[in-house]
Amino acid sequence: MKTKLLTALFLLIALSAVSQKLTVTSPNQKISANLYNDQQVNAGEWYLQVNYHKDSRVSEIIPRIELGLERDDQDFSKDLIFLKAGKPTLVREHYTVIHGKRSQCSNQANEVVVSFENPLKAKMNLIIRAYNDGVTFRYEFPEKEGTFVVKDEFTAYSVPDSTMRWLTKFNPANEGLYSTLKDGNEQKDWGYPALFNTPDKACWYLIHEADLNRTYCGTKLTNFGEKTKYKLTFPDKWNGREKGEVQPTITLPWKSPWRVIIVGTLADIVESTLVDDVSAPSTLAKTDWIQPGKASWNYWSDNHGTRSYKTVCAFADLAASMGWSYTLLDWEWDAMTDGGNLDDALKYIHSIGVKPLIWYNSGGEHTWVNATPKDRMLTHENRMEEFAKLKKMGIYGVKVDFFESEKQDMINYYLDILEDAAKFEIMVYFHGCLVPRGWARTYPHLMTYEGVRGAEWYNNGPELTTTAPEHNTILPFTRNVVGAMDYTPVTFTNSQHPHITSYGHELALSVLFESGMQHLADRPEGYYNLPDAAKNFLREVPNAWDDTKFVDGYPGKDVVIVRRKGDNWYVGGINSEIRRDKSKTLKFNFLPEGKKYQLTLIADGNYDTEFATRYLVVDKNSEIEVKMLRRGGFAASLKPIN
Repeated sequence: MKTKLLTALFLLIALSAVSQKLTVTSPNQKISANLYNDQQVNAGEWYLQVNYHKDSRVSEIIPRIELGLERDDQDFSKDLIFLKAGKPTLVREHYTVIHGKRSQCSNQANEVVVSFENPLKAKMNLIIRAYNDGVTFRYEFPEKEGTFVVKDEFTAYSVPDSTMRWLTKFNPANEGLYSTLKDGNEQKDWGYPALFNTPDKACWYLIHEADLNRTYCGTKLTNFGEKTKYKLTFPDKWNGREKGEVQPTITLPWKSPWRVIIVGTLADIVESTLVDDVSAPSTLAKTDWIQPGKASWNYWSDNHGTRSYKTVCAFADLAASMGWSYTLLDWEWDAMTDGGNLDDALKYIHSIGVKPLIWYNSGGEHTWVNATPKDRMLTHENRMEEFAKLKKMGIYGVKVDFFESEKQDMINYYLDILEDAAKFEIMVYFHGCLVPRGWARTYPHLMTYEGVRGAEWYNNGPELTTTAPEHNTILPFTRNVVGAMDYTPVTFTNSQHPHITSYGHELALSVLFESGMQHLADRPEGYYNLPDAAKNFLREVPNAWDDTKFVDGYPGKDVVIVRRKGDNWYVGGINSEIRRDKSKTLKFNFLPEGKKYQLTLIADGNYDTEFATRYLVVDKNSEIEVKMLRRGGFAASLKPIN
């Protein structure tokens, strides 16, 4: 059997003597990565092409991915001599995660290592993997010694005009809106992840990077040079107030982060764990202290809430009343008055069975924000002292804010915080930060990231009021695909600027948006005044999942996702339509055969602030019609009937 498997792999991965073409095909044979040489000889410039195979039809989804790097000592992009393609291997790994869209994950791909040398005889490898849901590749310098600066990376994705694309303009906090574009005429720095739909509509793909570590910087996509070519670009000098070097320094042997292209249907995109699959396994031997959960959060409704002991206690009471594990003490906790200080607040929070989380400024000259405490995360000595105090005070996690850069020094800083926090069994939440790069697999106590334009923006101006309905239907296909996303969702009252999404829409976000630490943002009365069905739903809905399935939708229009925890299923669906109501036929074919479930469906009522609740018995063959108001939505739970 083993011999047959290897023979089949060799047939799938063949080197043509004429065109110098190498093909690596996914285990299900639907996706292939093809290596070409511009000069059609054994040396020159090399590029990858990614194809999608469906119903005997081949779609060329990315016609050209340019390859190569330049170090300060020599170039690895031009005149590269092909030496050999290594023996093909089947990567097969199963792993378990504590929080995310799926508890049991599989890392399975066909891999080939291609060896090159440049005219100076220096070696570079290209490691290519084809997965059932995408293609990944990375560079490797296999030589055993030497320290160099990477001057540039030439990886560039050619995306033909008429390809639909959902792109977000890059900023260091990664809090932009996504634009829907049909060509490359808008030339900017673009953030990850970037979503594309091929001109023939046959295939979707999402471009990202993963397994970023201390040996490199974060990158972004730029199409300034050629509008249809999205090139990987290092951070700008101005990021982090010009602190840190733009170009990363590497020490051999060295491997780059994985360049990740998730490929397939919209279901393949939404359900993919590819970013985590290719990232380094967990560094932690003991993980029982890592506990996903929901948290009450006072900043959205009261920017200075943590400055007030009474407000802190009110939000702790909210968490206790709703059965949520945590409450977050956001900025200004070190200036708390109004009846008590931090010690008093912690004593009260613990007395009612709630677990406190606490905020910190990342500090340093890389951020202009002076909010205190600003200096307690900056150095190893600072952190060890502070984490020891937090452990003694019974604080379970830290929210660290305002990083403002993805240069190599800042990547080191992120990882320093994670590694020091783990020594004291402190969970971590990054805010004002990069988007996920697979770190939650390596450091499972990294519970969530902001890196999104979330509900906090209702405090920053009137824009999210009108853009949220569409924005919310794009995020499940883009930002939330690649890792936990703390949008701080589910608000029924208004903050400084109102929302026009319906109550049904807001309730659905508790299922649609995945976050290992889900901060529910409304004020206490926003939850206390809900009808019983909605209130009970928010008490029970999990935020760490055993499975996730995409049901229906299209970016910017609508989306329905179901998630499972144990034997129970939860459904969230939203609609961005501004003018008209919309109906969805909800099918339950994701349920197991032969089992009946009690369905509690909480949908839009007759107007935006009203719910309509139905109770039904359903099975795998059931279908029901669900009405969503304009900017509306629905949520549902399904519990097995024994």
